[in-house]
Amino acid sequence: MKRQIEIFTAGCPVCEPVVQLVNETAGKDCEIILHSLSEQCESKICVSKMNEYGVTRVPAIAVDGKLLNCCTNIEITKDDLVNEGIGSC
Repeated sequence: MKRQIEIFTAGCPVCEPVVQLVNETAGKDCEIILHSLSEQCESKICVSKMNEYGVTRVPAIAVDGKLLNCCTNIEITKDDLVNEGIGSC
């Protein structure tokens, strides 16, 4: 059964090594789809998929429609900023 791997990137130097790593690691039974959020693809499917999977940072990877654990629950919040003193300057 073919596995679908979706990579969400911003097309930046931080994302490129992750794209390369996935390409090198994936087997012949993997379909790799690259969603460049900086370009936002014509159909906007990349943005709708990003929202559907809960992508909050890039690079992020989803396999068979599920965001990998390493890519979840990492979000910068206002509380995080305030706790670090941003807003008091």
